[in-house]
Amino acid sequence: MKLSLAMIVRDEEAVLARCLDTAAPLADEIVILDTGSKDGTLEIARRYTDRVFETIWEDDFAAARNLSFSKATGDYILWLDADDVLPAESAASFHSLKERIARESPDTVMCPYVTGALRYERERIVRRCNDAKWRGHVHECIAPFGKIIHDGATVVHMQVPKDRGWRNLNIYQKWAEKEELSGRDLFYYGRELYYHKLYTEAEAVLGKMLAGGGWYVNKIAASEVLADVRLAQKDGAGALNALFSSFAYGEPRAFILCKIGAIFKELGEYRTATYWFERALECRDHTAEGDFEQPDCRGITPALELVWLYHVLGEPSKSLEYHKKSEALAPDHPSVLFNKKFFGE
Repeated sequence: MKLSLAMIVRDEEAVLARCLDTAAPLADEIVILDTGSKDGTLEIARRYTDRVFETIWEDDFAAARNLSFSKATGDYILWLDADDVLPAESAASFHSLKERIARESPDTVMCPYVTGALRYERERIVRRCNDAKWRGHVHECIAPFGKIIHDGATVVHMQVPKDRGWRNLNIYQKWAEKEELSGRDLFYYGRELYYHKLYTEAEAVLGKMLAGGGWYVNKIAASEVLADVRLAQKDGAGALNALFSSFAYGEPRAFILCKIGAIFKELGEYRTATYWFERALECRDHTAEGDFEQPDCRGITPALELVWLYHVLGEPSKSLEYHKKSEALAPDHPSVLFNKKFFGE
């Protein structure tokens, strides 16, 4: 089984070697497509492979990804961003995964992706075929197809801060004038509008996304962003309505329940807040469904909130109970250490 690594890059001289040092031993072929670098990216790429190509950037990440895939000759294609790495502990996992792929002949391999506090699954390796097509002008993806397997081999995103300014929003605005955006694109478009404090436009785009078709995971996430839009405009009731509406799309997520709890805490409705934080502790992991999972929202975050809330409510035994839970979850957390002193431990 031949595995190709396909990447798109632009001005990545600060991180490209770091990525390729971890991934090159795994790949049987490395394909790098440059979309207009003005630094030393091309020189670094050519140290690792002679399959380096250049193209004109057309404000379309999916088009660039598909072009990079078209240059690959392997049976399967692995994709990475330049600021991704395969941690040392993942190296053996990926080599074992190659052996598993050779045995099981999947079409799509889903693997964990860790970026900051988020952990979710991505279509990391796909069979080279016509179904392996990227979609989405920004935040592009391949819809998992055929025989799908899940594996624990993990990629870590170690993003170097860059000022992307209005790039993503400008791309969405450009394409929205030319075509009907998909539900997924509308979600990310609405989120970009929120990031740029264009709240009226964000509400309209997110409302359109939620009223139309789209993946239920994106609709749950869009409900949270819509709540943030309304919170930014001091509309707490509207934010709660947006969060509650997420229950129509699937099982409640911990990040939604924590945000509901936080709103009621801000309102001074502490008893109601405890209900939602306790429900957050009961949530299961939805990573395998594609969620942008925030593990702390199922653990230390609500546990610490409940320590404070039950103290304020005059229930010291309950406050101590949740302190013990938070201590078991994260014994070195600064708030846990503070609470240990508070409880005289």
